[in-house]
Amino acid sequence: MTIQDFDIAVIGAGMAGATAAAFLSTDKRVALIEAEEVAGYHTTGRSAAIWIQNYGPPDVRALTRLSRPFYEAPPAGFADIALIRRRPVLLLATDAQMPELESALAEGQGIRRVTIEQAHALVPALRPGYLGGAATEEDAFDMDVAAIHQGFLRMLRSNGGTLGLRSRAGRIERRAGVWEVETASGDIFRAPVVVNASGAWGDDVARIAGAAPLGLQPCRRTAAIVDPSPFDVSDWPMIVDVSEGWYARPEARTRLMVSPADATPTHPHDVQPEEIDVAIGIDRMQQALDIPVRRVEHSWAGLRTFTPDGSLAFGWDPRVEGFFWCVGQGGYGIQTAPAAGRFVADLVLGRDPGPAAPLTAVIGPGRFAEVTAR
Repeated sequence: MTIQDFDIAVIGAGMAGATAAAFLSTDKRVALIEAEEVAGYHTTGRSAAIWIQNYGPPDVRALTRLSRPFYEAPPAGFADIALIRRRPVLLLATDAQMPELESALAEGQGIRRVTIEQAHALVPALRPGYLGGAATEEDAFDMDVAAIHQGFLRMLRSNGGTLGLRSRAGRIERRAGVWEVETASGDIFRAPVVVNASGAWGDDVARIAGAAPLGLQPCRRTAAIVDPSPFDVSDWPMIVDVSEGWYARPEARTRLMVSPADATPTHPHDVQPEEIDVAIGIDRMQQALDIPVRRVEHSWAGLRTFTPDGSLAFGWDPRVEGFFWCVGQGGYGIQTAPAAGRFVADLVLGRDPGPAAPLTAVIGPGRFAEVTAR
């Protein structure tokens, strides 16, 4: 058993915890505590991320846009490769979905209508007669999730921070103004502040610490890799059903990733894909695209965890001293990561969060405690 003292203990080493820990470590001694053998195993490591500025609720969109400069010009030494690659988004609408397409055009930024002929030129596999209309969001890009995640972990280590893997928290207790996070191995991390960045396990961590849960809901999201032959998809846009009933995007240049865009409520665990969800995704894709699927090369599932109102929950617990929430990223955690991590660090350290300041009251976890009280 070892006892280590820090200024801040961050629980959960996925993208949310890694970014928060990295930015906090520039000023404080930080421990990043992870239950699994590798960081980002459950959600971050299963994400097929693309930066889309019009994706998510208003608070997410704000942090997404604030994250763009970081992705375009990361700090020196952050990564050895480019973090992003341009990938436009093509929104598809059947005749019945045209009202939703009109709403997307009216409410979004940088979305423009394209003709059906232009949509077919972008995606030659589109079935004749399927489309009622289409639009593109050209200002979007693929993100290298592994490089981004490792970059933030490298940033933490270069600042003298500690990453504790295989350190599942079994006891989280506050004594004399200091939290003790005791892991299953008996090691103890001590710090005046705990940041709960545990994703799907966020409510579980809160209960251990004596804080009221927020009502987080993990949801399963499924994806599969198929061979799109005879089509060359390397330069295709990401293809999104305007009702978010399915989407597809090129993967490894020669393959196509397909998802039914499912969000099936589940519990925190090592989630696995269901065959029916894989089949639904492929069926929906084939209604729009004339691509024969002879076999599924690979399938997987990940967890997307939402607060009761679908927005983020960043801020101090209203009743438990020194306990900070950083949860509810849903499927938006990668695209918001740099701005979200900096925002969390600013709030924890009592600094002005700058352009993100208006979000402070909007996404504070206290809003759920107020609802419960009423």
